[in-house]
Amino acid sequence: MSQRRGRIDNVLLFATMAIAVAGLFFLYSATFEPGKSSYEIHNLVIRQCIWIGVGFLVLFSVAHMDYIRVLDFSYLAYFINLLMLAYLLLFGGERYGAKRWIDVGFFSLQPSEFVKITMIFALSTFLGQRRDRAGSLDNFIYAMLVVAPAFILIFLQPDLGTALILVPILFAILLVSGENIKYMIVTFLAGIASMPIAWHFLKGYQRNRLMVFINPNADPLGSGYTIIQSKIAIGSGGLTGKGWLNGTQNYLKFLPEKHTDFIFSTIGEEWGFIGALALVGLFSFVIARGVRIISETDDVYGKAIATGIVTLLSFQVLVNISMTIGLMPVVGIPLPLISYGGSNVLATLIGIGLLLSVSRRRYR
Repeated sequence: MSQRRGRIDNVLLFATMAIAVAGLFFLYSATFEPGKSSYEIHNLVIRQCIWIGVGFLVLFSVAHMDYIRVLDFSYLAYFINLLMLAYLLLFGGERYGAKRWIDVGFFSLQPSEFVKITMIFALSTFLGQRRDRAGSLDNFIYAMLVVAPAFILIFLQPDLGTALILVPILFAILLVSGENIKYMIVTFLAGIASMPIAWHFLKGYQRNRLMVFINPNADPLGSGYTIIQSKIAIGSGGLTGKGWLNGTQNYLKFLPEKHTDFIFSTIGEEWGFIGALALVGLFSFVIARGVRIISETDDVYGKAIATGIVTLLSFQVLVNISMTIGLMPVVGIPLPLISYGGSNVLATLIGIGLLLSVSRRRYR
């Protein structure tokens, strides 16, 4: 069996670039306010531009490397990432009621964003090395133990949304690695059954968010305010939207978190159903391209890594958009390459770089 290194998947690359560029326009609009100084508006956009520039440099570096050669370092990278999460819990400063950021000079890093990538690499390495044990109960349990430290440390920050996203990533990689689906179903049902117990471990504001999801009008000026305003913004956009920089919910400051978790609300208001559908179409195209890479990859490690990345992107897009239109609870998941935030941008582009790296490796 001989190996051939292929070219970069330019279709996937250009689709990713299109999303990133569109994100800058959306971010400018989301931070625009009449009377606000141009420096305040441009500052966030410029910072996002820098992160995107750095991210694409990393993407090209990752895409041109042979991921097989770095598998031996996957456990080390994951362990270092876990140490960073532990450091945050012990010594990190609290911001917005959570310990999620490490200040590094003039910028901040969010280790929980990168642990998604390092966990995917570590889990793929683990299951690939034990592929002769695929389908066994002990393999399933050990795989869960690989993911458990990241889940617990992120949950304790607290960051329920990011912690929960690790679960579908785990199950997707287990499934593509040939693990027994019955164990996953039993585990899922056990998780559902344990929800009354898990409820007592949630913070007060997390409980409020879940209650508001059931009935947003229960606290319209408190926990339900953001989702109510989000749905008003998206609904008022109609078919074609109000036009760029013309979103009233946006610049009249009715909509909180409009440049981070709820930036899709700004998009829906200004660009309407057609604009929102175009963005969803771009994401769907990237995800479909990723699924194609999975289906064409024979290498067990590459297939698992690509599956993890595609699942991560899919669930981030699904959860973010769903929570802005009231179909899911508000859990603080950003929209990849669109929401403001350097760590998520960098982690997303590393993930796309890994997809490109996997797509370049073919066997015959």
